[in-house]
Amino acid sequence: MNFNRRRSFVKKVLAGLVTFTLSPKVVTKAGPTTFNFNTKGPYFTNGFKVSEVGENQCMLWTRLCAQATPNPVRHERIEKVFRHPIDFDENQEVSKMDGAVAGVEGEARVIIKDKKGKTIFTSPWEKATSDNDFTVKIHVTGLKENNDYSIIWEAKELDEGKVTKEKGSFSTAPADSKAVPVLLTTSTCQYFWSFDDKNRGFHTYDSMAKLKPDFFVHTGDYLYYDKPGPLAKNMEKARHKWHAMNGWPSLRDFFKKVPIFMIKDDHDVLKDDAYRGKGPYGDLTFEEGIKLWYENVPIEDKPYRTLRWGKDLQLWMVEGREYRSRNDMEDGSEKSIWGKEQIDWFTKSVDASDATFKLLFTATPVVGPDRDGKKDNHANSNFRHEGDWLRQYLSEKKNLFVVNGDRHWQYVSKDLETGLMEFGSGPVSDFHVQGWDADDVRPEHQYLNLIGGFLSIQVDRKTGNPKISFIHRNVKGEILHEESFTG
Repeated sequence: MNFNRRRSFVKKVLAGLVTFTLSPKVVTKAGPTTFNFNTKGPYFTNGFKVSEVGENQCMLWTRLCAQATPNPVRHERIEKVFRHPIDFDENQEVSKMDGAVAGVEGEARVIIKDKKGKTIFTSPWEKATSDNDFTVKIHVTGLKENNDYSIIWEAKELDEGKVTKEKGSFSTAPADSKAVPVLLTTSTCQYFWSFDDKNRGFHTYDSMAKLKPDFFVHTGDYLYYDKPGPLAKNMEKARHKWHAMNGWPSLRDFFKKVPIFMIKDDHDVLKDDAYRGKGPYGDLTFEEGIKLWYENVPIEDKPYRTLRWGKDLQLWMVEGREYRSRNDMEDGSEKSIWGKEQIDWFTKSVDASDATFKLLFTATPVVGPDRDGKKDNHANSNFRHEGDWLRQYLSEKKNLFVVNGDRHWQYVSKDLETGLMEFGSGPVSDFHVQGWDADDVRPEHQYLNLIGGFLSIQVDRKTGNPKISFIHRNVKGEILHEESFTG
């Protein structure tokens, strides 16, 4: 696992971490707020995440909470795309909002056990404070490759008291010399109010859990600062968006057993098509958005990184917001989405890889096709110079495929000029589907479906030769389309 560590920068960012008008179809008044505060906490109401899993290490994240369950969903929704809440008071106290979860000061530690039940790692007690929204991050090292581990999180108040616990499990990556089967899942674009079930959240997470994937890659727009319920125009409301999303039981249950690798996109940082210099969004600045992302994501190094999982698979997860040029800059050799440092890292590491299959995970499309009005990705004319170079470079690498987020429909495309293949997972929920006409099937499209769900990717040698399969599924996990390639 190569994380290109540069801890000095991230430690500064993470110092102290231990963290419009619409016409509704029907108007329904919200009911009373129910609170679940209990001084006998802290609670793991926002769950925990395991990430950056390699052969011998991982990153763990949690948030200590003052209430056992999130505030319930009280508002009805409009019968339109995104399902915005009806009669939502954007000026109400955040603590009273649907999905709110109050944090609490305390201490947390993690215990890791091997499959025989032997404790092999115990972290020190780490403080969770309001400075970083009561979040805790713990870096675990000294693990063995291709091994199963159990996790026990413990939390207590600062003045000792009762210890609460949360349990989970994960597996480390196999060495790059081992031909080990791997199953991963990926999806994108989830808005709190586009939930499938007001009690559990999103069907996609429960469906993915049934497949028991080795890990999950979220390709951006984990949440939406710039959609109502509330519009996150300050730090408090932006943090609330994280609390509400992480409070869904379907996510909590999934992340107890499946590691997540997270890539950020515009709505995770500030607003649509975000880049440095475009903000702020209300009182929320781009830099504050970056801080909040690192506060809530289990990562301590550069946001771009690569993951090797055995002999047959290597992934690259790239960053498209922190280093990009302004959208209104004239296109040319100096205009970039990735930035020179990231491009150098990417090309060198791809050129050096001997993995059978290579996957580029990107928050935004490289092939598309995309809508004519969009201007912020490599499939758009606004970044054509870098896009042309990138498609040509990637197409010259054997068995390399692009997996992207951001687009609110499922598709498989083959670039007409280079033959590069791109797989768009589509959004987490059917309620989030929009932006493309189902009858607009272009020559690039190998598959097009206006539906939510996820993409599962399987690599194995069941037939003797290494094989990779890309399977689009709906929110219930049912297979919709499959493409396979032999290495």
